[in-house]
Amino acid sequence: MTPPPPLPLPPVQPRSAPAIISAAPRVPTDTERYPGAAANPVKRVAEEPVSTFSIDVDTAAYANTRRFLNDGAAPPRDAIRVEELINYFDYGYARPASAQTPFRATVAVAPSPWSKERQILHIGLQGYATPRADAPPLNLVFLVDTSGSMMGPDRLPLAQKALNVLIDQLRPQDRVAMVAYAGSAGAVLSPTDGRSKLKMRCALDALRAGGSTAGGQGLELAYALAKQNFAKGSVNRVILVTDGDFNVGIAEPARLKDFVADQRKSGVYLSVYGFGRGNYNDTMMQALAQNGNGVAAYVDTLNEARKLLRDDFQASLFPIADDVKIQVEFNPRQVSEYRLIGYETRLLNREDFNNDQVDAGEVGSGASVTALYEITPAGARPSSDPLRYGDKTPAAPAASAGELAFLKVRYKLPGETSSKLMERPIGKADTFATLSAAPESTRFAVAVAAYGQKLRGDPWVDDGFDWPAVTALAQGARGDDPDGLRAEFVQLTKAARDVKAR
Repeated sequence: MTPPPPLPLPPVQPRSAPAIISAAPRVPTDTERYPGAAANPVKRVAEEPVSTFSIDVDTAAYANTRRFLNDGAAPPRDAIRVEELINYFDYGYARPASAQTPFRATVAVAPSPWSKERQILHIGLQGYATPRADAPPLNLVFLVDTSGSMMGPDRLPLAQKALNVLIDQLRPQDRVAMVAYAGSAGAVLSPTDGRSKLKMRCALDALRAGGSTAGGQGLELAYALAKQNFAKGSVNRVILVTDGDFNVGIAEPARLKDFVADQRKSGVYLSVYGFGRGNYNDTMMQALAQNGNGVAAYVDTLNEARKLLRDDFQASLFPIADDVKIQVEFNPRQVSEYRLIGYETRLLNREDFNNDQVDAGEVGSGASVTALYEITPAGARPSSDPLRYGDKTPAAPAASAGELAFLKVRYKLPGETSSKLMERPIGKADTFATLSAAPESTRFAVAVAAYGQKLRGDPWVDDGFDWPAVTALAQGARGDDPDGLRAEFVQLTKAARDVKAR
């Protein structure tokens, strides 16, 4: 199908304009910013039997944590979002057969390796993989930060290489426009179809870093371009590459959050790819991606760019479901306590689950979502003392007496406003007597969760489960590892041990 001709575009700004080239200010160092979030507490099932959260398929925290460890430094506590470490990996879950039911759940329950008498509940959701030939056309706007803070080989030059990897994947029916911003913002490439890759590369290669950072103005122009060339049935998305260090115009995360949340209603989504170190603003990146219905990723190397924009191209750009929420209700006859591992910035109220007006995460083609709970079986020693004046534990219906919990997943198909529901009980058939008997995917996810919690210094992992134990658990669950990502993780556990020892 021939794409419609592009609508008129604001005048293309010459390459000598301040949006691309201007005097470079001194870049401050060691001013990185991260959203603070305390680790989830232990909840008593008798008091709060229901846990609800928005999914998170972002991976920014994994690559950023790796960057610190490879530099021989301990990452800041708030930089480590455990669910993003866990969701960095493909766990080989069973796949759904239809795009109309885009998820298939995998569940396992096994003993916790770091807390006696407790168990780990592992929930995996595998998304439907749309065949590449059936994927809709792309209408993309590259929004490139060319401010002075993007100087240095790990910033604008790496961002240019990353976008060239994305350009490699484009088809004739796909279109790309490009906006650059520094002290002001300007269009540097009008909408160009996928047959003109050389034209895209030349526009990208001409960008130079210098000047202050009018990120808000750049976002406004990028959204305007995406909406001018909006095509129903296409994937309409702004791709922002930046260190997040906005300092001109709209620069507050709260105001930008409101802006992108309003813009997503038009059907134009926003994905954010972070670069650089020293002044990296993760708080800004998270605010933009979470409210723009897109992913947040951090690019520390060209290999990471290849993973994100080549290997995971479908998952990064082609949505299969919006506003995906998970709710787990625990059976008080079987479980006395639970703790959700990670997802601290994604928690929802119980009533938000059924409210289709409440925004939640997007899942791309073929992507998976993994969540872990640590649970205390009924009868085991709880974390808190029993109530002096009685513990009114509600009785579960007899029909559900053998269930540990009940899983619900709510989602919207792309373009729809009403959500759909899938659900399943979690029972004894999902339980394994030992961790070594549990599936490989469970064992590796538990190793990653231990790594993240120990790096953060969370109080829930017993000191007896030391770094060599984390390494051994990961090594024993490496399995088929064609890209070496799990082998790399095993080495990162050793680097984490060394850094924490110092």
